[in-house]
Amino acid sequence: MVDDEVLGKAYDGRLMRRLLEYLQPYRRSVGIALVAIAGHSLMQLVQPLLTRMAIDQHILTGNLTGLDRIVFGYAVILLGSFGLEYLETYTMQMMGQRIMFDLRRDIYAHLQRLDVRFFDRNPVGRLMTRVTTDVDALNDLFASGVISACRDVLTLVGIMAILTVMDWRLALVAFSVLPLIVIVTQWFRIHARASYREVRRWIARINSTLQENITGMTTVQLYGREPRNFLLFDEVNRQHRDANLDSIHYYAAFYPAIELIGASASAMIIWWGGGWAMEGTLTLGSLVAFLQYVQRFFRPISDLSEKFNILQSAMASSERIFDLLDTPVAVTDPDPALAPRMHPTGSISFEHVWFAYRESDYVLRDVSFTVEAGERVGIVGATGAGKTTLINLLLRFYDVSRGRVTVGGADVREMPLSRLRGLFGLVLQDVYLFSGTIRENIAFGQARSGPGTDHELPFLPREIEDAARHVHADEFIARLPRGFDSPVAERGGTLSVGQKQLLSFARALAAKPEVLILDEATSSVDTDTELLIRDALKTLMRGRTTVAIAHRLSTVQDMDRILVFHHGELRESGTHQELLAMRGIYYRLYQLQYKDQTR
Repeated sequence: MVDDEVLGKAYDGRLMRRLLEYLQPYRRSVGIALVAIAGHSLMQLVQPLLTRMAIDQHILTGNLTGLDRIVFGYAVILLGSFGLEYLETYTMQMMGQRIMFDLRRDIYAHLQRLDVRFFDRNPVGRLMTRVTTDVDALNDLFASGVISACRDVLTLVGIMAILTVMDWRLALVAFSVLPLIVIVTQWFRIHARASYREVRRWIARINSTLQENITGMTTVQLYGREPRNFLLFDEVNRQHRDANLDSIHYYAAFYPAIELIGASASAMIIWWGGGWAMEGTLTLGSLVAFLQYVQRFFRPISDLSEKFNILQSAMASSERIFDLLDTPVAVTDPDPALAPRMHPTGSISFEHVWFAYRESDYVLRDVSFTVEAGERVGIVGATGAGKTTLINLLLRFYDVSRGRVTVGGADVREMPLSRLRGLFGLVLQDVYLFSGTIRENIAFGQARSGPGTDHELPFLPREIEDAARHVHADEFIARLPRGFDSPVAERGGTLSVGQKQLLSFARALAAKPEVLILDEATSSVDTDTELLIRDALKTLMRGRTTVAIAHRLSTVQDMDRILVFHHGELRESGTHQELLAMRGIYYRLYQLQYKDQTR
């Protein structure tokens, strides 16, 4: 696995500008939060001044007249401070959640548009980290970082100004510890940054390891790899724990150090300020106010250090998120003005097609053939001959390296993707079912109408039942407790391989495609079920263009034509009997399978 959980710059203006774009729809919330922050900071600054007034003008003089008004004002400020802090917190948290929603929506929408090649190169666990952990880090930035840092800055500037005005001598005493603050903060920033990098790196590995092992749990258990894989996960988990423990060490040292420095400043203020108060050059109320201000002074300093870590986290996460969002979509819809206006028929043509998944390692070499509308064509060949690649190019999961693929005379690259793929019904060897019901999975292929209809069945239940009956899936569905409304677990875990395959047939047929594509579609069902499906397909394929990829030659023997591929080239073409008469590649494949069946 390639680690990409590394940190860039602590602050990147380009990334920050892009992040702030997500604040644009919530300018009103930002304004409310800033007003609340300013009001809250102001009220925090006023409280020590009221304390000084109460001590110097009333308590020391014994004149209690008006003290009640100061006490009442102090109480009002406390309540106002509470209200403004609540408004600030509520507004920013709500804004953070909305921005997270927007980000996740944009990431998911972009992931849906990326081509299959992208998912071949990027582990699912890493992509999950982008949508979950990285977006959460940005929530921290918006909810408690970028805006609330303004409160800390306002508080610091306000305190420094008031202390300087009240007594510049005592202000110098308070500010004398600032070099220590800078040293400790810099130490914390450097080490916490390195520690944070490790935490992020190992959480990404945990996500990838979990995804890979949970998805492949059947294989893990089959080969008795549980102890070995547990040890591998245990090591990754231990490294993540140790990285977190390192970060805890730095946090545990930093905050007490700030408290110690703050206490030292308070002690010096009491020492010097107390002497000046005894000399009469400083009032007792001012001394008490100084102590209160100093306590408030070091809190935002430690908060700003924490905000730095949030900013560091957000910059790293935003860099990865925007790198994903900036990934170009290789397979895109054409310019609507260039899209063919004719309605494509079911004819298919490959014209001198070359294709390589990696640079010049060609999987297909100068392939040319035509499938007429309504024709049934079988494609056979050894593993790695390029059979499935033909389907990937036809559906534009990938684009050809050279040559072109046409449907109804129109280049597939000139057709809108939804229009192109809406022509096909596809049944794969590896069936993927989604959590939901039997009915929803059969109806899955009809949900092409866009947002707003996700939970609406696009056709009548009768049509779903007819599709299931045509492929004989209705027999096992009728035995389920709730029939078509029976729940389906993730990836169809509660169904057998054969049952999932039958549902995949029903899904493709319910979509009423113009072209039916079968990619090893009967390889996972038993012989009796395969015979039932083949009987149903004779009716269903009539008048519909059909392309069937198969290892079992019995599946394609009655096709109108069979194409034989070998090492990425089309080597033979003809009917079953014609190919046997050639005594070429197809004949040898037939002999091998016949021998295997008669042993």
